[in-house]
Amino acid sequence: MKTMTPGQAFLGLDDCDAVSYDDARAVVIPFGLEASVCYGGGTSRGPQAMIAASHELEFFDEELWCEPYREIGIVTLAEPPIAQQLPGALCQLESMVEEVVAAGKFPLVFGGEHAITAGAIRPFAKRFGDLAILHFDAHTDLRDGYEGEHYSHAAALRRCLDDDVVAKRGTHIELVSCGIRNISVEEVSFLEENRQRIHIYWARDRNQWDVDEIVAHLKGKPVYVTVDVDCFDTSLMPATGTPEPGGLFWDEVLEVISRTAHVSTIVGADINELAPIEGCHAYDFLAAKLAYKILGFAFQSSFGNAVRK
Repeated sequence: MKTMTPGQAFLGLDDCDAVSYDDARAVVIPFGLEASVCYGGGTSRGPQAMIAASHELEFFDEELWCEPYREIGIVTLAEPPIAQQLPGALCQLESMVEEVVAAGKFPLVFGGEHAITAGAIRPFAKRFGDLAILHFDAHTDLRDGYEGEHYSHAAALRRCLDDDVVAKRGTHIELVSCGIRNISVEEVSFLEENRQRIHIYWARDRNQWDVDEIVAHLKGKPVYVTVDVDCFDTSLMPATGTPEPGGLFWDEVLEVISRTAHVSTIVGADINELAPIEGCHAYDFLAAKLAYKILGFAFQSSFGNAVRK
């Protein structure tokens, strides 16, 4: 697949520090889909904003006590022209993720709107019968479509749970959602019918969260991580199309992801719904650093050096 040059890609590495696609263990997939947003727009620009901000990251991670990119090997695909209709776009993304996964590499998708997850998850649903999704969001995204669009971003996790791939293969997908503070009556009904596989940790209760309890649902399973940046409090992340007050903070999100990596295998991830605000680079930087932290946590067991406490 066509990759970006190292200087233009995620992290903006010098040629001497970069790796080839064949040697990479992680692949960043920019996919700025914007087809069903229903409030603020701009998610099509999210992937490139994250990539540009990543050039300013400090590569040394004080928690992992190394430069993760050297241990992992990361390349970035060139963003393709994206199909205009959602079903076609999701099939397009599915094919890209499938190629990366089939090559034994870790895909990290930069959206675009949250609808992308329904396409990105399919290669994992085909491979794993006990797949789990760790979901950070202000919204449950469990609607059965929205405003006439079956694959709406407001239905992203519903489509992951009831996708044809899941139904045909008998895959059991466990969903753990963190930071939720907005749910519709329609979604409440679906939640009540699926309590055995959907576990919601409301943002309002985060001071009482037991992280061991949260990650217990994920223990020993392959886990796909999906982060809608509106999971963060609007004081940290106003650059998103559907903001909600009362959200999570950086350390709260990172703790759950870190603990998940200790009890399970993170097999892929996406970060979505960043709608850049011109001149406000802090929000792009937060998303870029989150991507780097997710990769570090996902691969830390292979680093071979002790994690500094």
